Amino acid sequence: MNYGPYVPVFIFAVISIVFVIVGLLFSSLLRPSKSEPLKDTTYECGEVPIGDTRIQFHFQYYMFALIFVIADVLTVFLALWAYTLTTMQLEAKLMMFLFTAILTVGILYALKKEEVIWI
Repeated sequence: MNYGPYVPVFIFAVISIVFVIVGLLFSSLLRPSKSEPLKDTTYECGEVPIGDTRIQFHFQYYMFALIFVIADVLTVFLALWAYTLTTMQLEAKLMMFLFTAILTVGILYALKKEEVIWI
């Protein structure tokens, strides 16, 4: 086997790995090692935390975030597809409509379950 074309890739990989290791070692020598108790507390805009800072959030917060991400992805793809719709092939158009239908069904299902109506 002729490994000649892969020699630059190997050299680049070795240099990259060495660069990361040297950077981590050098930063560990420069950073302060003494930890302050204030750094270990929960950050709340400079205020001292009152009570337990590990509270549980309701599931609806996560559900709302997921629905927002789905709607955001749908909007981004629709904007891109609208720009290239005239030059797309039939298979690409069918996949576009299938993708849009799946995301729309997901949003409608979440709204039907009324998990985010409280907002």
